[in-house]
Amino acid sequence: MNTNQPRRSERPQMAKGYGIDASRAGLLDWEWVASRLEGARNYWICSTRPDGRPHAMPVWGVWLDTTLYFGSDAQAVKTKNLLADARVNVHLESGNEAVILEGNAEVVRDPARLVQTAAAYAQKYPGYTPEPDFGPGTVIFAVKPHKALAWRESDFPTSATRWFFE
Repeated sequence: MNTNQPRRSERPQMAKGYGIDASRAGLLDWEWVASRLEGARNYWICSTRPDGRPHAMPVWGVWLDTTLYFGSDAQAVKTKNLLADARVNVHLESGNEAVILEGNAEVVRDPARLVQTAAAYAQKYPGYTPEPDFGPGTVIFAVKPHKALAWRESDFPTSATRWFFE
């Protein structure tokens, strides 16, 4: 059983000018967010370079059991950044249906999780069939969110929602 489910939801803290109020009316369901994360083709990974500068890069990934899995070349900037500082922000491409995750990226070493992730990639991305361990030189990361934010532009600020995890 997955223990990384949202523990609570509330309004996000934003500057007063955004019009966010304390009412729970219109908060999004977690299922709305999960369906977008599962269906997304690309995920933007935002890491921090050693000198503090931000780094953002799109990747393919799979959303399984409230965890985002994505791969990166061992020599890539994002890999080096995440190995030095695991804190990461992930967001989807749409600003009209915004989904943002905050968490830590951990390297996946468990063979069973790697096989499951490779199978999910092969199903999601036709024509791409990774090796069960993704092969040498590839690092697979797992991001279990600590916090998530989402909203729809069409009914913002009513839909603006923030979730907290363990």
